Amino acid sequence: MLNACLMFVLLLRDPPGVLGKRLKDSAETVVIGGGCVGVSLAYHLAKAGQKDVVLLEKSELTAGSTWHAAGLTTYYHPGINLKKIHYYSINLFEQLEAETGQAVGFHQPGSIRLASTPVRVNELKYQMTRTHWHPTPQFLIGPEKIQQLFPLLNMDKVLAGLYNPGDGHIDPYSLTMALAAGARMYGAQIYYPAPVTGLTPTADGRWDVQTPHGTIRANRIVNATGFWARELGQMIGFQHPTIPVHHQYVVTATVPEVKALEAELPVIRDLEGSYYLRQERDGLLFGPYEKEEKMKLQDSWIRDGVPPGFGKELFESDLDRIMDHVERAMEMVPVLKNADIINIVSGPITYTPDLLPMIGPHQGARNYWTAIGFGIIYIYIYIYIYIYICGEPPYDLIECDPNRYAHWTSVPYLCAKARESYGFNNVVGYPKEERFAGRPTNRVSGVYELLKDRCSMGFHAGWEQPHYFHKPGDDTGYKPSFRRTNWFGPVGRECKLVMEGVGVIDLSPFGKFSVKGEDSHRLLDRLFANTLPKVGQTNISHMLTPRGRVYAEVTVTQTAPGEFLLITGSGSELHDLRWIEHEAADGGYHVSVSNVTDEIGVLGIAGPKSRMVLQKLTDEDMSDTAFRFLHCRSIQLAGVPLRAIRISYTGELGWELYMDMQNMSAVYQALMEAGQDENIDNFGTYAMSSLRLEKGFRAWGAEMNCDTNPLEAGLDYFIKLNKPAEFIGKQALLEIKAQGLSRRLAFLTLDTDDIDPEGNETVWHNGEVVGNTTSGSYSYSAQQSLAFSYLPLHLTHAGQKVEVELLGQKYPATVTQEPLVLTEPSRTRLQKKQRTAATV
Repeated sequence: MLNACLMFVLLLRDPPGVLGKRLKDSAETVVIGGGCVGVSLAYHLAKAGQKDVVLLEKSELTAGSTWHAAGLTTYYHPGINLKKIHYYSINLFEQLEAETGQAVGFHQPGSIRLASTPVRVNELKYQMTRTHWHPTPQFLIGPEKIQQLFPLLNMDKVLAGLYNPGDGHIDPYSLTMALAAGARMYGAQIYYPAPVTGLTPTADGRWDVQTPHGTIRANRIVNATGFWARELGQMIGFQHPTIPVHHQYVVTATVPEVKALEAELPVIRDLEGSYYLRQERDGLLFGPYEKEEKMKLQDSWIRDGVPPGFGKELFESDLDRIMDHVERAMEMVPVLKNADIINIVSGPITYTPDLLPMIGPHQGARNYWTAIGFGIIYIYIYIYIYIYICGEPPYDLIECDPNRYAHWTSVPYLCAKARESYGFNNVVGYPKEERFAGRPTNRVSGVYELLKDRCSMGFHAGWEQPHYFHKPGDDTGYKPSFRRTNWFGPVGRECKLVMEGVGVIDLSPFGKFSVKGEDSHRLLDRLFANTLPKVGQTNISHMLTPRGRVYAEVTVTQTAPGEFLLITGSGSELHDLRWIEHEAADGGYHVSVSNVTDEIGVLGIAGPKSRMVLQKLTDEDMSDTAFRFLHCRSIQLAGVPLRAIRISYTGELGWELYMDMQNMSAVYQALMEAGQDENIDNFGTYAMSSLRLEKGFRAWGAEMNCDTNPLEAGLDYFIKLNKPAEFIGKQALLEIKAQGLSRRLAFLTLDTDDIDPEGNETVWHNGEVVGNTTSGSYSYSAQQSLAFSYLPLHLTHAGQKVEVELLGQKYPATVTQEPLVLTEPSRTRLQKKQRTAATV
């Protein structure tokens, strides 16, 4: 099918240079790019009822990566909500021909991911644990079943397989044409050849889209231009981190053993061999993912742009570059040894640094959206952005947010990460995974040089941040595992340090925004569900979506009348900034919103002895009565001016110290010198995560996100439904409250061995799937594993027994009254009550 498709596409070209109809003057949405992603976006927008949808394609539909793709389709994805995208997509493919009258060439023989080492078997079990609470059909099967499904396999090394019935492959050209037919049927206009020659923003947030045939005034534009995405972005000042990669696949002639089969073979993915293989008519098609030292980037296109006229062309093939994988495939599927190769397809596919696409509204330009960077999963992700445009996303996909990248994604970083990610297509997917290519970026804190050789660094939005610190005698280095590994002991040591002494942590990756102006109070009252703090005070606030979901959790401090410092997590910096800027612009608020993330360094100091250390370095009274919890003050510390906020995400006595980045090293060294008698030391994010969990602190991106409302997440304390301001999501929350909840976040203790929950594991009760964990860790204070989990209301009372699945085994768990360990402010209040009661 595929080879015939390639020849057909090359022959059946549209007349060059002729538009054939008059270009519209205006549009609600202009989608730029006529590959599978752009066309399907036009289809979905039009089908949803949006009027005036226009698609502009520079040459002809499917030009770029679509026409030559191998077209694999799968329910499987290691991500959580991306599974839902895949599930929707396959269901769409099944009915699209009947809807549009256009054949799509969809084959569903199933697929098997092959495990040939014990570690790979654990990986499959890990993925099953994360899939049981989804509707995705997925099964862990043994060698006998694998042989039955794929009788041509050499089973000598096969230990297990992950089987997805319903998987298969589709003809990308036919799929795109069916989507185009559907888009036209629902009212969308598709123009080609219509290259975009310029993009001009208007004062009211719209766009003038220039083409050789005229200009269209659009309410919004979507960049869906594949490997031209970087060039289109450059028209409006963006350097999108996308790069074309040479991907090759091999097509054979008829293989007698394949022709003799009664049923089509399932697609196989040999994880150790790093290739996929499927049936192609009566032959076979297989495509490898080379290691980073052998794969090839088309990096000249970053420098010089895509050659004019390139669209339905291919690169020169290079069989030698993939021979290692060819030999592995021949070993696994011996009939390949005698098969004749009739075609080697080598074409460009677009990669981002982390393999995931960039979909959604882009910070820094009003009403500019991207749907780019679709490498191996490009056929799938389009429903998300269409629902996002029509209202808000159907589920949280922050891992695909285009705003996860920023100025730190330089070309050398992009190239290094694309090489690494291409080779990582089939590497073992461990929890707490770290990838090291291209690091560090230019985004390092003022204490990075002091700490880098003493800890295991993690990567957070371009920043290097310590995960944990090692001491002489520790087993050092990155040693991933599905069970507890070399970080377990050091993290316990750091938790003890914070609980009993004093520790310092680098928190510079926090996103930090300054908001001020005559309408700042009114804007933030509209954005946040909590009341705003008074001058010199701090609180935790949440931005909600119109449907009442938790868009963000932010620490809000009013530093002066009408001037606010907003602090958010590193991974949601530009995600949150875009939301704030969007509301400020659309609402006409007179405010200044500045991103000061890179200018301000942050050190956290926590533990019962933290006050003693700080008091040695300042004349300010740091006592409990003088400097109360959730208060903020400008102080001098070791002669350095900074802002101190009494708060700690460990739940212990602590402060966050905000200072100019260039002063950070001096303040850190002063703290370590002053705290020698208190045995001050460093701690990292792994310890902070364990400590926050045992205190019952929720985390954005885990317990709360755009999939959850704050009431089911147990955030009622922070949601002020009776405040006068009509904050975003207020009416939706009132309706949710009136209707009642169906589930609630529960706190679990687990009886495990050498494994702890991470989040997104399946929760069972009486043999039925009843929920999922959101995050988990080991509590060194309680000496047992902990997790948060969403459960049906009738299973959330204290003492309820459930089971949490970890690596294929169900461990007993108990719903427990939270928190397991009281926070320092709670302990202090309790001690005061006890002292008062004792004197009565």
